Amino acid sequence: MNSAPFRKSRAEFGSDYVRTDRDNEYMVVSRVTRLLQNAVDSGDRWVEIRATHSNNELWTALAADLASPGNALPDQLKANLISLAMFSIRHGHKVLAENASIAPLLEINIRIMKGLRGEVQE
Repeated sequence: MNSAPFRKSRAEFGSDYVRTDRDNEYMVVSRVTRLLQNAVDSGDRWVEIRATHSNNELWTALAADLASPGNALPDQLKANLISLAMFSIRHGHKVLAENASIAPLLEINIRIMKGLRGEVQE
């Protein structure tokens, strides 16, 4: 029997460490933030629309997770983050409809990324 078809590289078995939920959240927010920054840098309206739509999808998913009964975050933090999600989605609609600036969306996402990394300033 030829064992060649069964050989796998080490990378095919997953990473060397397990990502935490926080790591995964950071990766998703980071990916969308890069899309937003690329949209600003490109000046292309269609790139801006796609990035803003991705950001709205992100914040809609985060708000749904925050509102779910199984979310273990403290109630006040959940309320604050849901409020931030609502603002981000509302502003995203302004970007899409009125060509408003993406800058507030970038700032919010960057602050969230810093919070996920424990880089919050008091």
